[in-house]
Amino acid sequence: MNNGTGLRLTLSLVGGVTATLLTVAMLFTAGWVRPPIFGVQTGYRGTGQEQLISVRDKRLVEAANALPDAIDKAAPGGEPATKAYKNVKILTDLNTEEFNRVMVAITQWVSPDQGCAYCHNTENLADDDLYTKIVARRMLDMNRHINKNYKSHVADTGVTCYTCHRGQPVPSNIWFENPGAPHAGGMSAHNYGFGHPAKSNGATALPVDPLTPHLLGDDNIRVEGKTALPTVAGASIQQTEQSFSLMIHMSEALGVNCTFCHSSRNFGGWDESKPQRTVAWHGLEMMRELNAVYLEPLKASYPAHRLGSQGDAPKANCATCHQGVSKPLLGQSMAKDFPELGGKATP
Repeated sequence: MNNGTGLRLTLSLVGGVTATLLTVAMLFTAGWVRPPIFGVQTGYRGTGQEQLISVRDKRLVEAANALPDAIDKAAPGGEPATKAYKNVKILTDLNTEEFNRVMVAITQWVSPDQGCAYCHNTENLADDDLYTKIVARRMLDMNRHINKNYKSHVADTGVTCYTCHRGQPVPSNIWFENPGAPHAGGMSAHNYGFGHPAKSNGATALPVDPLTPHLLGDDNIRVEGKTALPTVAGASIQQTEQSFSLMIHMSEALGVNCTFCHSSRNFGGWDESKPQRTVAWHGLEMMRELNAVYLEPLKASYPAHRLGSQGDAPKANCATCHQGVSKPLLGQSMAKDFPELGGKATP
């Protein structure tokens, strides 16, 4: 073998090894996971509605959604909380034991490290000096509202403070209005962050803020025509992009793909969609009300450092409750053990 042939063989081997390593690196970068991968058919046969998960991811998801320690139930009857304590404005229907149980639960769920002092002036618990107490009071009202009036979305599983907080004073998944990157003013078009990959749009080139128009505003989410040829004025390209960006948010928030709700052969058809699509629709309606009625109005109570760059209050989206799974806490109900929060009591 001459030197030229040996050199070509060496370069060929190096090139082959390099190509193999690059291929492996690309597979891992793209999210490749080691088999086995389990597929679960979640829709009607032939509609392509299937969800995939690996053994490793399943274990991680189960660990992340473990429930906190149970809290002993309160005895019925007894002295009303409004007699025992001053300045009770929301939990006025509870007795003292029930009221104390809720306070213990909130401390465990929201401020386990800070304790009661996170919301209360411990020298005078009736004071409303701390903004956190004002916010917590409104959140209790919201929690009860969800469990009572949004069974179309939460059913009897319900929600508690822990559903979102998971032992943290501020939930992991909150959002603020995002105007996108700096852009020209005047008559120049606003692209709403198009072409700027971010977490909110799934690292795509879609708009970076699909939440403001859809989860605070009431923009129409359906952008697909119902007929083969257009018969009425349809959605703009910008509205279409925002809707697709919202769908990516929902998919990632629930840890599912598009076929969790939609049929792959007819995305727009409700007759082939799963019941989950209807549940999701009610969830969007719920989220719009919670943000507009409960969360955004609290901006007057927050200090400046808790507000967004546009001066808006922290708000909730699908990920705030779901945190990567199709049913918050994997469908485990804590609300059934907390009728004080509007949950359906265990028989």
